[in-house]
Amino acid sequence: MIYVYAIQSIKDGRIYVGMTADITQRIKQHNNGLTSSTRFFAPWELIHSESFPDRVTARKREKYLKSGVGKEFLKSIAIANSNQ
Repeated sequence: MIYVYAIQSIKDGRIYVGMTADITQRIKQHNNGLTSSTRFFAPWELIHSESFPDRVTARKREKYLKSGVGKEFLKSIAIANSNQ
């Protein structure tokens, strides 16, 4: 399985979208500063994830979530999570 995930910076609220085969390990990498693009915005929390049977399908979904419409979808999830 390949996972597409969205994490949100607790520090400044920005959202990062990526894909991985091991979501738990990947989030640990983000939070431990091992990913250069997210290093300065840690800590991160998982706000959304989806699983796919192959990389091609997962990549299509990742690209969608990185688009304007996809980012708005993720922002709505982040707002809903903060209101709980």
